[in-house]
Formats: sequence, C-alpha cells, structure tokens
Amino acid sequence: MTSTGAGGAALTELGTGFAGEVIVPDGTAYDEARALFNAMIDRRPAVIAQCAGAGDVVRAIGFARSAGLEIAVRGGGHGVAGAAATDGGLVVDLRRMNAVTVDPVARTARAGGGATMSHLDRATEAFGLATTGGRVSTTGVGGFTLGGGSGWLEREYGLACDNLVEVELVTADGERIRASEEEHPELFWALHGGGGNFGAATSLTFRLYPLAAVTVGILLWPPEAGPEVVRAYRDFMAAAPGEVGGAAIYLTAPPEEFVPEPLVGRLALALVLTYAGTGPEADAAIAPMLTLAHSGGGVLEMPYADLQCMLDDPPGFRNYWSAEYLASLPDEAVDAFCDRAADMVVPSASQHILLPQGGAVANTGTHYPIPWRTAPWAVHPLGLWEATADDERAIAWARDLRADMRPWSAGAVYLNFIGDEGRDRVVAGLGADNYRRLAAVKARYDPDNVFHLNHNIRPG
Repeated sequence: MTSTGAGGAALTELGTGFAGEVIVPDGTAYDEARALFNAMIDRRPAVIAQCAGAGDVVRAIGFARSAGLEIAVRGGGHGVAGAAATDGGLVVDLRRMNAVTVDPVARTARAGGGATMSHLDRATEAFGLATTGGRVSTTGVGGFTLGGGSGWLEREYGLACDNLVEVELVTADGERIRASEEEHPELFWALHGGGGNFGAATSLTFRLYPLAAVTVGILLWPPEAGPEVVRAYRDFMAAAPGEVGGAAIYLTAPPEEFVPEPLVGRLALALVLTYAGTGPEADAAIAPMLTLAHSGGGVLEMPYADLQCMLDDPPGFRNYWSAEYLASLPDEAVDAFCDRAADMVVPSASQHILLPQGGAVANTGTHYPIPWRTAPWAVHPLGLWEATADDERAIAWARDLRADMRPWSAGAVYLNFIGDEGRDRVVAGLGADNYRRLAAVKARYDPDNVFHLNHNIRPG
C-alpha cells in the first residue's frame, strides 16, 4: 500500500495488505481524487480507498464499517446526484479496476467495476464485437448497467442489463459472491435495475454481438423547424427496424465544419440517426429522414466506439438532469417539447432530448424491475452549464419540461437519468411490486442499508 499525506499513518488497519492507494484530506492527490463529474457536488471524504482488486474492496468495506464511516462506491463517478462521494466517510474507488477481458469465441466481455464505456467499447472493438453501452464514453459501466443501461444499440440488442451474464460483487459483510441465473438468482434479478443497493460490483460480464461499424447521421435545423421535424421523426421511428436508434436533441450548435455558420453558438435542433451496421440496408433505413431539408450535417460510417465519443458531455460543469417517460407522443406533446427548448441555457453543453424506445427494449427481459421499458418515448432534459448565476434558470427549465410532459406520462422513470427526486420517484423507477421484492433482496444482502448513497431501496 502507498498512502498520500500525513493522515495515512493512522490507517494501519486498512493499510495492511492493501494493494491500491489510500488518499486522505491532507494529501496532494486528494482534490483530484474526490472531484466528480457534476461540479455542483463538493464532498470531502475522510478516506478515498483506490482499490487495485476485489481484495482491496473487501478490506475497505470492512475498515469503513469497523470505523463507523459512511460508504460511497465510485465506478465512473458520472452520476448526477453525486452518490460516488460522501462527506466524512470512505469512498471505495474502483477506477483502477478498469481492465476488460474479451472472449471472442464465447462472445463475452468481463469488465472491471471501475471500467468506463470507453474501456469496454475499445476492448470489444478489436474483435468486431459490441454490446449496448451508454451514449457517451465516460459513463461508468457498473452503475450504468446495474441501473438498467439505456444506449444507442438498445432497440437492436436490448438494454445493457439484458446482456448481463454475471456480476461479481462484495457485500456489506465483506463476502465476495457471484450472481448469475444459476448463482444467487434473486440477487441477479435485482441487479437488473436495482442499482448499487446490494454491494460493490467488482466485475460485470456481458454478452456481445458482431458489430464492426455503425452508420450515423447528424442532421441540423434552426429551432423553428422543430415541430415539423420532430413529428416526422416520430412517424419515422414508429416503423423503423430495431437496428435504427437515435434522438431528437435541441442543443447549442458547435463550431464544427458540418454546422452552418448562422447556427453556431445558437439553439438548434439536431437529429441523431444511428444504424447498427453499414451498407445498403443502413442507407435505406435512414433515407426517409434525409428527404427533409436539413440545414447542415451529414451521414458517415464509423466504429461503434467512435460513435460513443461523439456526444461526450464534458466534466466540470454544473449539472441537473431529469426525465419523463411517455405513453404516447401526440402532436400536442411534440409542440410542448419543442416550445420548452427556448428556456434551456444557451450557449451551454445542455441538451433537450427526445429518445425513442421500442424494439428490443420493449420485447426483451420484461420480468426485470424496469417498468419504464415499455414506454415508446422518453424526454430527458440534460442540463450542463458553467455559471452559478444560471442555476435557477437551468433547474427550472428541466422541471418545467417534465411538468409539460406529464399529461402523456407513463409514470415510470429510468433512475440513471435523474438525481434525488424523492422516494416516490424511486418506486416509480422500479415499480411498486418490484420495489417490495427488491426490498426483500436488500434485507438479505444489506440489512443495515450500508449501501444507501444511491436511489435507495430500504431493507424490508
């Protein structure tokens, strides 16, 4: 073990045999180690245990419990609510555990608990394989998957958790267990949407699919074209094959070559069109949307891992996210969605997003605790901005968009898309019957609610 700062000498109980690094507040690496993606979260842990392997995770959890320290588990640290940090407690930091091992014959990949989507996607890319990941490369694989896992490939291959083969995790009692369909099957069920409530996931194994490259279209319009374009996109997606994914996004148009100069730095509507594959089938599938008179953009083929990096949301901004899942998207809902985009902070990295579901999302694994998967559409205000003076405006925009969409709401919500919005929203994200079943799993594996810095399921 190496420890940073004078406080490390007091951590002999944790330090003996610890292969990673222990960081304490008086160390030079402390501020960098505690920083989260969301700059609105500023927490000061007493100890950051940067684990090198599952044995370190066992030791860190045992030390924290014996010392009476609150425990946070950090994978990617990308979550908007800041659950990967704790004031005065111990952070089980998994980021060093980011290795990915691919079995190209079995078409599986085993990712360490601290891997990001970039680690997973780049490793599988070498074998012409892929699985559903997040829509950006910086998302942590663990938290993303345990919360369900929505991404560009979901309409063809299902959610990330639908492709989960097994999970290795350390429980609150320091026990190392493997959960799969055969081992701890009830826990395995709970790990499909129940989040980080049941232990620290030290590795996750996924089913992979042959996918050498994808076809991607990014088309741009001025904002006033929004209602017509979004209606056309809605109708297009109703008949689109599962290989087609994407989103309608209001954003600040970037200074890129494919963006017309009059749109740069201003509010614009973008359609992101994705196809899991390339060639004539891909071209034919997205062709209907190319008949609209877009102002800028284009279509190209690329490796899936490159697509994952295209819309990376940068760290260090102030963040507020929310979501509303819709049972229907009539013209009135389209108009309401488009109208509210004017309230988004511009210029900023914020995105005002409409996501299609359907396909394998709705048709696969419906027994898992994911009630939102049957909704055909999701609205996702993704707020990222710099100035504290914009806090009130940015948060109001997200909340107002949710309120606008409520008449068409399906009631359920993907918990990875929201921060702390209260217990009712947690129950809505899991389903009331599922929540009771999950509470029983929680009572078995974490009866003291040690892992509670998340969308928490209380033991019951």
